[in-house]
Amino acid sequence: MSSLPTKYTVGDYLAERLAQIGIRHHFVVPGDYNLVLLDKLQANPNLTEVGCANELNCSLAAEGYARANGVSACVVTFSVGALSAFNGTGSAYAENLPLILISGSPNTNDASQFHLLHHTLGTTDYSYQLEMAKKITCCAVAIARAHEAPRLIDRAIRHALLARKPCYIEIPTNLSGAECVRPGPISAVTDPVTSDKAALEAAANCAAEYLSGKLKPVILVGPKLRRAGEGAEEALIKLAEAMGCAVAVQPAAKGMFPEDHKQFVGIFWGTVSTDAADSIVHWADALLCVGTVFTDYSTVGWTAMPDIPLMAAEMDHVTFPGAHFSRVRLGEFLSHLATEVKFNNSTMIEYNRLKPDPVLVHTAAPGDELTRKEISRQIQAHIDSKTTLFVETGDSWFNGVQFKLPPGALFEIEMAWGHIGWSIPAAFGYALRHPDRKIVVMVGDGSFQVTAQEVSQMVRFNLPITIILINNRGYTIEVEIHDGSYNKIKNWNYALLVHAFNGEDGNAKGLSARTAGELQDAIKVAEENTKGPTLIECSIDQDDCSRELITWGHFVAAANARPPRLPGV
Repeated sequence: MSSLPTKYTVGDYLAERLAQIGIRHHFVVPGDYNLVLLDKLQANPNLTEVGCANELNCSLAAEGYARANGVSACVVTFSVGALSAFNGTGSAYAENLPLILISGSPNTNDASQFHLLHHTLGTTDYSYQLEMAKKITCCAVAIARAHEAPRLIDRAIRHALLARKPCYIEIPTNLSGAECVRPGPISAVTDPVTSDKAALEAAANCAAEYLSGKLKPVILVGPKLRRAGEGAEEALIKLAEAMGCAVAVQPAAKGMFPEDHKQFVGIFWGTVSTDAADSIVHWADALLCVGTVFTDYSTVGWTAMPDIPLMAAEMDHVTFPGAHFSRVRLGEFLSHLATEVKFNNSTMIEYNRLKPDPVLVHTAAPGDELTRKEISRQIQAHIDSKTTLFVETGDSWFNGVQFKLPPGALFEIEMAWGHIGWSIPAAFGYALRHPDRKIVVMVGDGSFQVTAQEVSQMVRFNLPITIILINNRGYTIEVEIHDGSYNKIKNWNYALLVHAFNGEDGNAKGLSARTAGELQDAIKVAEENTKGPTLIECSIDQDDCSRELITWGHFVAAANARPPRLPGV
């Protein structure tokens, strides 16, 4: 253990547990109900406090840190802080990330004395925040007495780690410094739950038997594969090579199966799929879904739901026609199944007949007006094994999935929650955990305006993040779903704004590009700026958006417009 204080408190206990589970940075916005707790967290030598501009950004930065680190912590004050942080907590829930949301709360004496307090709803019942938190976390606890803190803190953290979901811990302002016992062994919190051996063996045997009766199997990979824990992605490769079949991935799982692997057949996304992945998925007679998530967005307004029975391997169970097996961990199931299946490469033989020819990419002249396609072409040339690409909700999704990721390159997307503005604070949080990686963010102007303040924290921590801001004067993704005057926004001077964040000591650079040559020069500046972020404002025509976004938008709009079902129909 680290050097421990002689008087041990609730705040010390929480700090030690956060450090023991591998958290090195905790994201905070101070408020009077959490100030003593922040002091206790600061005192732990293994934790670094990261202040954020507001609680929305704080929670989204913690969400990004959880993507990189496996677990994160966000510390806010009561109501005015926590209710804002619930947004990023909701993202962590939808995206299967163990974010620990910690909120200060009123003094334990106030409720019994029926006091009306600031930062509350103006009633004497302060339990509403805990009740709200229960809906967006896998475990929510409120500490009422110091001696209960160890049990409740351990319980919440363990639930979050096992479920890969956020948890909530509420600590009154007068209990953060109250004495409690020291932590016991961390293994009580972190030890994983392994598969039931009998269930695992039965699941693998039945799955192998099921697949042996099929002629055209395909593996479809979803975003929960990476959340399933260490070794799951490697186990998938082992299984794919044992089966010999085609492997497609959902858009939110891009990069979770190597794109240079001979069995990779592209992104399955219905009518906006890449590399004809939809053709081979729809040709299959067996679909092994590994950690998949089928939503209106990932199925293009429900038009791309597979029309055959699915074998679904989830993080903790396996289901397929006629069978269900509980307490089967995904990585262990994939590894076990790899030893049972028979080789069948029929879908690869068929795919090699129908896969499209490589697309010839036009290279713009330096003086040509900048276009969406030219932006993508230039970014593609700079993606290497150290790159992590963040793509924001909007046309960046559709441009992003078209990139070819070299081995080692990573891809981050927030498709289930879909919060515009997510990418800026999430990339900031991610970069603190992985300063060795080259972080590139693709974001639209409308999304950027939601969370722009967090660029100042990139400046503060000297993080060389490259922000490719696509300025097409509005919410293009909303235009394609349902247009209206509300999709038009006030234009900013984005390059100049970044310089304002520098203050007296910052090293951020803000650049503008209207031609292909200007973008090429700006990217070179960004690669040379290793002491702070670089934002490149790329101005393009308002109607210059991908065909895929237009197609997807039409189908999602149709899904949104379905009339109510009449009773009994």
